[in-house]
Parts: sequence; structure tokens; C-alpha cells
Amino acid sequence: MQAVKYTTAPIPPPRVCYDSAVPSGVRLGVAIPQTILAGAFDVRGLRGFLSRAEALGFESAWVVEQILGSIRSLEPVTLLTYAAACTERIRLGSAVLLTALRSPVHLAKALATLDHLSGGRIDVGVGLGGNPRIYPAFGLSPERRAARFAEGLRLMKRLWTEPRVTVDGEFFKLQNASMEPKPLQKPHPPLWFGGHHPNALRRSVELGDAFIGAGSVSTKVFLDEVKALRALIEESGRDPRRFAIGKRVYIAVDRDRARAGRRLEEWFKAFYGRPELAAEVSVWGEPQECVERLSEIVGAGVGFLMLNPVFDELEQIELLASALAPKL
Repeated sequence: MQAVKYTTAPIPPPRVCYDSAVPSGVRLGVAIPQTILAGAFDVRGLRGFLSRAEALGFESAWVVEQILGSIRSLEPVTLLTYAAACTERIRLGSAVLLTALRSPVHLAKALATLDHLSGGRIDVGVGLGGNPRIYPAFGLSPERRAARFAEGLRLMKRLWTEPRVTVDGEFFKLQNASMEPKPLQKPHPPLWFGGHHPNALRRSVELGDAFIGAGSVSTKVFLDEVKALRALIEESGRDPRRFAIGKRVYIAVDRDRARAGRRLEEWFKAFYGRPELAAEVSVWGEPQECVERLSEIVGAGVGFLMLNPVFDELEQIELLASALAPKL
């Protein structure tokens, strides 16, 4: 399989540092504030966060998808569209969209539009999700969901790259259909895959351009996934230098380690329903401790970290840029 070369309209390179010294050795992204535990969303604060993340030189800013759940969470594609309007240089990504729950035709159109509105700055993270019980809420059956997921992604890629598309699939049928405009990035926005099952890792290499490890898995589990991925990449004959690997890391830089731990547990209870998961997967504490924990991931040859504070996000990205990034 030949490596895919991506092109887009000329925009300033996303790794340039403007105010602070975010290094180029490891690429750093941040999570866009998307959830709150109580009260109303601070839209002005969100805009300020996006502007500051761009000014600090972070490569990218990311969203996650949780449509149903008790935590107050903004819809990801809409939020990315807002983020595109608030920024000029930083890349914008999803980690991940649960595409098997969405119409691939509608989603292909929405993301192609967003790619144009952002000036070709979109990274599309996709995943199957781990909760088949939610499918009936979307008018779908969980049966054959992996097949639906893969067929939908292949259809999106064809709509993005071919002038006319005819498909007679198990789930989707189109006859001589056209979708314009095509995405600004060629052949299409990069596809990042998430997942844990061996079949999910195999789909990542078969259909994707990159892999992003979930924030809800520990460093040890993720590094085992990386080993399996690299074996699959070698087996496929793909150039490993053309297949990016990264991880979402929940993080809290705080010299009061106990306080940070309590606040992480509060958020994990609201988002995942499992406060104890915070201690299993998060990185928190003084800056040097956080650097050492992140270095376990970077030391395994992982070139991208998506850092995800879940409270005091603006203060946290200042600390990430000044106290952690120069040491990674």
C-alpha cells in the first residue's frame, strides 16, 4: 500500500510557537473544554481558551463525542465549527466521532464543509465505541455494527474523492451520487482511529492514517496496543513513518496532588461513571512528576500527545506550555 500524501490550501504551519516554547520534538495537542459539571457554558472563556492555545503554539485542539450522558457536553462537530471560526492556524480534531451512529452521507458533507471553513485544518478521529446498548436510541441495531462502521467509512472516503459514487452495500445504497465540494485537504482529511480490540487495530491500519489511544486506558495498556499496531503496520507493508500514533492523556498539573486527584475523580464520576478510573489512567501532580509520566509514552516512540485537563483549563494549558512542554 502506497503512502498517502496530504495537501491543502496554504496556511501557516501548525507547529509554529508564537508566545511560549512548545517544542517540536513531540507534537502536543490539547482538548477543547467541552464539558461542565454545573452551571452554564462560558462561551467567552471558550473563545479565550482557543485563542490562547493557538498563541502558545500547540499543534492541535480536539473534541470527544458523548451525545447521551448526564454530564453537560457540547456536540463535537458543532464545537469544532465554532473553534474553526475562533482560530486561524491550530489544527482541529475529533477523538473520536462514533461514526457508526451517524449517517455517513451527512457526516461526509458536514466534515467537508468544516474542512473548507477551517482552511484545511481538520483531523477526523473515528471509532466504533464500546457501548452497543445505545444503538436503539439512534434507531439502529447493534448487530453487525463493526461492518456498518467500516462500510460507512469507505463510503465517506469515496464521496470525498470520487466525482460519482455507486454503492450497493449491506447498509448503504447510492446510485451515481455526487457530493461537492470535495474537502480542501487531498485526498481527504486525515483519518485517526481509536479502538482496543485486535480487529479495531487492524481496521486502523487498513482504513486509517493514524491511531490515537483512548484517555480511558492506562499507559501500560496503550503501549501494548502500540506494539500490536507496529506489527500490523509492518505486516501491511505500510511506511511506519507515514502512520502517526498518539494518545489522549488526562492531566492535572498541581503541586497539591491530593486536591488534583479529588477534582479528577469528580470529573471521571460525571463523565465515565467511574471515579476510580482517574487514578488508573490520569497523570497529575507536580510538573516534574507529570513530565516523568508522559516520558514513558514519548520514550516508546509515540510522537503525539493530546493533553486533556478537565478543570481550570486555561490555567492548565499555561502550565503545560511553560512547565512541561520544554522538558518533553
